[in-house]
Amino acid sequence: MGGVARKGMLVYEIYRALSYVVSPLLQLHLRWRKIRGLEHPTRLPERLGRPSLTRPPGPLLWFHAVSLGEGMAAIPMIKECVKWRPDLNILLTTTTMSAFEVITNQLPSGVLHQFSPIDTPAAMDAFLDYWNPNAIMLLECELWPNLIMASSRKGILLALLNARVSMKSFKLWSAPVLFPLISLLLSKFSLIIPLSSMQGIHFQLLQAPPFIINFAGDLKYAVEYDASKEELRSIDDLKVQLGHRKVWMASSIHRGEEEVMLGVHKVLKQVFPDLVTIIVPRYPQHGKDIAQKLQKEGQLVALRSQHQKTVPGRNIYVVDTLVAVMYSVELHHEMKVTLVKRVFGELRHLYRLTPIAVIGGSFFPGLAGHNISEAAAAGCAVLTGYHVGHFSHMIQEMQRLNPLSVLQVTGKLELEEAMLKFFSDAKVLEARQTASKQAFYALSNGIIANAWNVLYFHVLNQALLKGR
Repeated sequence: MGGVARKGMLVYEIYRALSYVVSPLLQLHLRWRKIRGLEHPTRLPERLGRPSLTRPPGPLLWFHAVSLGEGMAAIPMIKECVKWRPDLNILLTTTTMSAFEVITNQLPSGVLHQFSPIDTPAAMDAFLDYWNPNAIMLLECELWPNLIMASSRKGILLALLNARVSMKSFKLWSAPVLFPLISLLLSKFSLIIPLSSMQGIHFQLLQAPPFIINFAGDLKYAVEYDASKEELRSIDDLKVQLGHRKVWMASSIHRGEEEVMLGVHKVLKQVFPDLVTIIVPRYPQHGKDIAQKLQKEGQLVALRSQHQKTVPGRNIYVVDTLVAVMYSVELHHEMKVTLVKRVFGELRHLYRLTPIAVIGGSFFPGLAGHNISEAAAAGCAVLTGYHVGHFSHMIQEMQRLNPLSVLQVTGKLELEEAMLKFFSDAKVLEARQTASKQAFYALSNGIIANAWNVLYFHVLNQALLKGR
């Protein structure tokens, strides 16, 4: 064992000892979360490694995703597994309640769901001993030491899918104290599929063995969502209301960005009186605040939660979600679940109503962007700011395929200029729409098949041959 590995084991032993010590405190914390509605009311034991379902006989694959985004990215891979190996049992674990509420309705029949155990030795050992998975697929950046080291000791193969590490985490993990531990943990994986070449470089710099790093593409290009009949009917109604009016949408905007979007709306409306601006704040309460502010100024606003229509004179359509403002702690979970259902359901379909989508969370320092792939898939001309965090790889990939696929602007003035040009020149707008859609499909085509082939060759085939 080399010097780095020995240091890594030492740091791990310290982590393991501390996780023993704080285990009672973590259990108290889970109970507090349950009281606040942040944990499932009857399934808290699962977080301690105690199952609520019977483990079926035969080989079992464990997919682990913390929250909704990772879970949605895992579903296409799970479906591919069901398609090619229906004989295998599949278990998906998630951590958050919002992920549970949405994802369980999207899973193929027969796929099991449990809440993920906390990373204490007792909880993790109990979970692994009961479920005894043949292989474990972790999503994005889930490097839990007890999980990884216990799995390695038991001979369970590990894969990291859509692997990424933020710049903040990369700097932290590269520090002298944590670097040996991270290097040790990465050495236990049989496969790492980074979501970009830059992420692949980051993992190599963290001393992941180069031969386990294989590329397949960003799984978020392949995220699916089965909308309800009610959602689809609501979108169809809105489509009829919009008719032939000029429409654009500002989606996933954060506080402060509404000033940019409303300023652009004011300029555009002077040139195009029939304009409709659809505003989709990241959080529902923000939508209500925007509507109240505009109404005080004498502007007519259509609120989606109140089923108000975009009749002539109402040029701003705010997509909030909740019927009433909910402040209480007890309703916090309900608010969050409604929000995530909108993000993964309504938003995808709303993009189909507009030729132009401006993706928020990107116009001010400190923000980190949002997924642009759904807007591109719907054939929107895609615009965004420059503060896009790890989504920069997605933008760069699309621009590499076609420079017209995504337009980044510095702020209000550049956004105004671009929007006026798009609405004034149908050919320019159409070229942008076509470019974004073509770039999306070029990047999304074959991702799941490629990821499945790499996963099966490097992990599943070996795990199943062991006859565990």
